[in-house]
Amino acid sequence: MAERADVVFVDGVRTPFGRAGEKGMYWNTRADDLVVKAMVGLLERNPNLPKDRVDEVAIAATTQQGDQGLTLGRTAAILAGLPMSVPGYAIDRMCAGAMTAVTTAGSGIAFGQYDVVIAGGVEHMGRHPMGEGADPNPRFLSEKLVAMDALNMGNTAERLHDRFPALTKERSDRFGMRSQQKVAAAYASGDIQPDLVPISLRSEAGWGLATEDEGMRPATTMEGLATLKTPFRPHGRVSAGNASPLTDGATASILASSVAAKELGLTTKMRMVSFGFAGVEPEVMGIGPIPSTERALRNAGLSIEDIGLFELNEAFAVQVLSFLDHFGIADEDPRVNQWGGAIAIGHPLAASGVRLMTQLARQFEQHPEVRYGLTAMCVGLGQGGSVIWENPHHKKYGKGR
Repeated sequence: MAERADVVFVDGVRTPFGRAGEKGMYWNTRADDLVVKAMVGLLERNPNLPKDRVDEVAIAATTQQGDQGLTLGRTAAILAGLPMSVPGYAIDRMCAGAMTAVTTAGSGIAFGQYDVVIAGGVEHMGRHPMGEGADPNPRFLSEKLVAMDALNMGNTAERLHDRFPALTKERSDRFGMRSQQKVAAAYASGDIQPDLVPISLRSEAGWGLATEDEGMRPATTMEGLATLKTPFRPHGRVSAGNASPLTDGATASILASSVAAKELGLTTKMRMVSFGFAGVEPEVMGIGPIPSTERALRNAGLSIEDIGLFELNEAFAVQVLSFLDHFGIADEDPRVNQWGGAIAIGHPLAASGVRLMTQLARQFEQHPEVRYGLTAMCVGLGQGGSVIWENPHHKKYGKGR
């Protein structure tokens, strides 16, 4: 049996994220090809890793059908050129798919059963809209287990505004505008591009290359946001300006035991400290990251004050704001989403968790004074997921509390 050791995040990449639909840049690209290209790019930039040393491949997708079906982890492993001896599986926890792939496969490392794993996710929301082909059990409604509109994420976001009057539309719009501005600034300073795998594109105009996210709107203003429609409710507060767009994209990461990383000469960008998943009422699924973060903090013996950097998935601005208010963090706290988030970048559901981790790892390099960081996200059907990471550049790294 392999020696038990710490679980470390070696590296992570993603494709540029594209708008879903016929006008999006990935309309003619298969979902499985997106994640395979991400995996190939990941392996190419980690040449020290022999392909036969990969013990498992876990790939997440929310809508597992068509080119997002057929046990993605196994099929992607074969298509990415890994040996036939490398197994793989698919995983689904909706928005937290890739995050769950990381925590599940990482747990295998912690238990001493794996040395090296690849974990990631893909969502082609243009080809496979969320919920397509699903058949929710009629008991959900007949027994009033959930409200009729609880499966609509936009309606759950509107309910957060209802439940917490301090979460105003103006705050959500301002958060959305700042997300756009921060992403633009991160691109301008070259912080995001190093972890993007360019993707070849085919369209009626010929071949092209995707090198950046398609949904960015850096010129967003508060005045413009105020005029946007609120599609989930007349005179509502959730709009396209303060919510993540429908998105296509993929992510992939390498996790390893600290022993295997040292043996193979692999980088250690972060150490997994703890994680937590929790359930909440589906009607207000956006508060899910609150109890999941409390669980992850409790598992680690830490408090929220110990977290120096936050990468929170911006499914909706109001969902992030509810988290910040609960923990007493200001809307524009510099520790939170330094490079913006999903409102500008996009949120290809099952892929997003690894994007958060990749950005946190880069920020750790820039902030050796920060010891702990958090990646967290809300999850459809009323869940939250959180992972706490330690910065290897910190002076106390690996030395206990």
